[in-house]
Amino acid sequence: MSGVFLILMALAMAALLVSLLAGLFFMARGGEANRRNSNRLMRLRVGLQGLAIVLFILALITQAA
Repeated sequence: MSGVFLILMALAMAALLVSLLAGLFFMARGGEANRRNSNRLMRLRVGLQGLAIVLFILALITQAA
């Protein structure tokens, strides 16, 4: 079961990286697109970080059991 959590954690971290790079792209571009998307991308990034941490903790718990 721990392998499943590790795969899900890797997917969550990849999605986190994509959202971070998208945020950086919009911030560098500036303008209306940045104002429209920056807050939404930041909330997405924080949510994905939380998901990755939860999956990491679940992987540790299942590894120890």
